[in-house]
Amino acid sequence: MNFTVALTEDNQLNRNTFLQKIQMLGNMQVVFVAANGQQCLEELKGMPVDKLPQVIFIDLEMPLMDGIETIRLAKSIYPQIHFIVLTVFDDDDKIFDAIKAGASGYLLKHEPAGVLQESVMNVIDFGGAPMSPAIARKALQLMSRATMPNETISNPLPEMITNREEEILKYMVDGWDAKKISTVLHISVLTVRKHIANIYEKLYVQSRAEIINMAHHNKWFNK
Repeated sequence: MNFTVALTEDNQLNRNTFLQKIQMLGNMQVVFVAANGQQCLEELKGMPVDKLPQVIFIDLEMPLMDGIETIRLAKSIYPQIHFIVLTVFDDDDKIFDAIKAGASGYLLKHEPAGVLQESVMNVIDFGGAPMSPAIARKALQLMSRATMPNETISNPLPEMITNREEEILKYMVDGWDAKKISTVLHISVLTVRKHIANIYEKLYVQSRAEIINMAHHNKWFNK
């Protein structure tokens, strides 16, 4: 069985090393390589469902949009895609944030090709959560310290969303159309539509349904 994967990594040397490892495997096809989170979301935007990568390996520390924010947004629109973090860090906060954002696995970058292959098969065939041993120990420590079993965890709105856009976004999620929003905010319908276009662009979505799914997934407006 062949698997489709992608890579999001800002470092050229790390990209080359990853591709060399994948080339050693006979059952992996690389759909795309992105240099940062924004480029990753642009690659996914509008891609036919049957062409989407099954797994995206992703770095955490990247310019323009980091890995955690990318995972958070992408999982809202493409829940079927698995994200496996590739990192040199085993920082507690990063592990927790990546898992909370929706990462399926967490590997250190020095792992050999065989581990990459096993991790893909693990998440696709068995719904597993592959982790490097050092990461797994950290994750278990985090779980043992967890004290909020009944707390609803929400993710923050992306920083690039302005206060006005957040206001309009909330009305959209509640089912309001542009005309109704313009009336309550005392601005023109054209202005509302411009804000909505900006929201679509910033969140890499193409429809109101995707916006609503994203808001519910991240619990942006839960009371």
